[in-house]
Amino acid sequence: MGNILDGKKLAEEIKSDVKKEVEALNKFGIDVGLALLLVGDNPASLQYFKTTVGTCRKVGITAYEYRLPRTATLNEILNTVHSINGDERISGLLLLMPLPVHINARRVINSIVPEKDVDGLGAISVGRLAADESTFQLFKGGGKDLHQYFKLLPSIWSFLPCTPYGVIRLLEHHKIEIKGKHAVIIGKSLAVGKPLSLMFLAKEATVTVCHRETQNLAHFTRQADILCSATGKAGLIRGTMVKKGAIVVDIGINMLKNGTITGDVDFKPVAEKASMITPVPGGVGPVTIAMLLENTVRSAQRNEIIKSPLMIV
Repeated sequence: MGNILDGKKLAEEIKSDVKKEVEALNKFGIDVGLALLLVGDNPASLQYFKTTVGTCRKVGITAYEYRLPRTATLNEILNTVHSINGDERISGLLLLMPLPVHINARRVINSIVPEKDVDGLGAISVGRLAADESTFQLFKGGGKDLHQYFKLLPSIWSFLPCTPYGVIRLLEHHKIEIKGKHAVIIGKSLAVGKPLSLMFLAKEATVTVCHRETQNLAHFTRQADILCSATGKAGLIRGTMVKKGAIVVDIGINMLKNGTITGDVDFKPVAEKASMITPVPGGVGPVTIAMLLENTVRSAQRNEIIKSPLMIV
């Protein structure tokens, strides 16, 4: 049985640091605010919404809740986003996905100003990641020692997407070597697969990206030193598809009819072959929320340092 890549401990460490930094900002009379925008009543999104609000309270971040009906028009949603963009109380905006099918999701995401795009999914944030302008955050010191320097350079500062960044942080927390490894990613979404592949490349891994049109998927998964699945298809990865000793990161979230949550990986048979594996829930999920909060406090810090350059946060 492989060792468990437990994300809960890392998430608690990150949230503890966030709480301290929020308290430091509070001493200057600065509140840190995160807006959460939910359109419709998707069960998984609603659960994430509630969990994030509760976690904000624990670290001292003020959560601003925005809920619109599934029938909301694109203009109504954009007006809400524009209002949040101009709200000085709010440091970041989390747009809960998926949006209703009649809404152009990319138009909404790209309407979020980059400095509040703490989920890192806007075209500017993703573009800066692809251009290696924001990958310094992936390296030791990038978020701390270099932070004081880089937050003075807003032209290149942006946020890394929370879920893939959380995967990298989780692997490094467990001292898993990435450089030179073969990372196989299943899923090419802009939320996870594409940015995760860019992060692995920045860390000098060899990267293969598979998706729904990939033929003979098992041929590729059996080559993986690090296998990451983010498809939302329960039981996709079976024991026969994983080589012995592989690191398996299950990023998939599937809500079953009985109300339980499972990932993409058939856990028990895969765990018997993997050297390390993430559980679902309790693996990548807690770290994703922690990264969102870390990005939010970074946004607040950068905003204040720009407006008050002599202030030390």
